[in-house]
Amino acid sequence: MINDKKIIVVIPAYNTEKTLEKSIKAIPEGSVDEIIVVDDGSRDKTSEIAKRLGVHLVVHEKNKGYGGAQKTGYREALNMGADVAVMVHSDFQYDPSLVPEMVKKIALGEADVCFGSRMHNKGDARKGGMPLWRFVANRALTILEDSFFRLGLTEYHTGYRAYGRNLLTRIPFEKNSNNYVFDTEMFAEISLGKFRVYEIPIPTRYTEESKSPSFYKSLEYGMMTLGVLAKFTFQKLGIKKYENFDIK
Repeated sequence: MINDKKIIVVIPAYNTEKTLEKSIKAIPEGSVDEIIVVDDGSRDKTSEIAKRLGVHLVVHEKNKGYGGAQKTGYREALNMGADVAVMVHSDFQYDPSLVPEMVKKIALGEADVCFGSRMHNKGDARKGGMPLWRFVANRALTILEDSFFRLGLTEYHTGYRAYGRNLLTRIPFEKNSNNYVFDTEMFAEISLGKFRVYEIPIPTRYTEESKSPSFYKSLEYGMMTLGVLAKFTFQKLGIKKYENFDIK
């Protein structure tokens, strides 16, 4: 707990029996109040491991997707009284030991959201094993997205993110997509809501267990990202309104 704020970790998990335990155990002891694992229809021992470790487990009978798992996790965190919800990936691609740094500014009331960027320090992403094609795509889309969202971030494709309660209760995230573009929609909503944004540098990890989308899935994701940018523009110009962009 930081500044008497309740910190809850949300871990979307899908067939990550090999990495879930070390992901949970790498979270600094005493730094969070609760850990929620959302088993998104896994066919392996993901749920068994979560139960053994004594964390709060929510199980989807069928796979709902990356965005769908986040929706469940944030909803559950809010119901449990979270002041800050921080997402930790179950495949160990993002360093769980940085959770205290991820939530600090939000807990102190200095930010509404914090993102961990692999692009913050020049050269770190490639040194950490990020494939060249993914690095180029990440940078190109990030530059494009920042020209729309104007959040001043060095990376728009990080899975390491922490949200304050005020943000999660004002953004209709339940109406976002259930797939990977959920994260892009969150950026659009953060921009529209003029929330306070903070970013920290994080290391890049690419291993055999890392669950990044394939080239073709990434291409599909890129096209969906362009779709979000179009909707964001229509919303800002008043051409068309979207339910998930209606910020309270």
